Amino acid sequence: MRTHGWSGSAPATDDEAVARILDAASKAVDERGSDVSIADVARTLGVTRQTVYRYFASTEALLVAAAVHAADDFLDRLAEHLRGLTDPVDAVTEAIATALEWLPKDKHIGLLIAPGRADEHTASVTSDVALQFANAMLRRFDVDWAALGFTDDGLDELAEHLLRIIQSFILDPGRPPRTGEALREYLRRWVGSAVTARSSRPV
Repeated sequence: MRTHGWSGSAPATDDEAVARILDAASKAVDERGSDVSIADVARTLGVTRQTVYRYFASTEALLVAAAVHAADDFLDRLAEHLRGLTDPVDAVTEAIATALEWLPKDKHIGLLIAPGRADEHTASVTSDVALQFANAMLRRFDVDWAALGFTDDGLDELAEHLLRIIQSFILDPGRPPRTGEALREYLRRWVGSAVTARSSRPV
């Protein structure tokens, strides 16, 4: 562990160093979204870029780690919001609508599930990590997926479908954009029907 730098207060362990780097990166994402570099984070912490590179191989790796670090809080809040919704159509509808409503205020989760852009730092952020996020979201619902006939593979496909729906709305919210109950009615009618059809036969 290098003991110099860190604005005069070196971390005691590698775990503390990682936590402080992620905290600095999270604050930078809050302020600037994906327009963050290793140099920005290093400057905030009072260390060299090489120090940050000891823990994160690239800016992309740091952004992914910061987003994943913030994902648990997002998922906890979403699970609490959906608590008691046992009908799969209601749960899926409300999850997608709520995620779309919260995303503009949560730049970290946007890095995880927004479609990949040309930006070198975020082009591959939204792949396996995004699918893992969607899977974790789906499995926190108060829905008895097994009783509805869903296997793990079926839930994986449903998670991918939800992610694709969310990404499509991020790319093009519609003209005019659907919001509130209008958005929920649309999702219930079209996305919900897919869930119902899928749960009506072996998966």
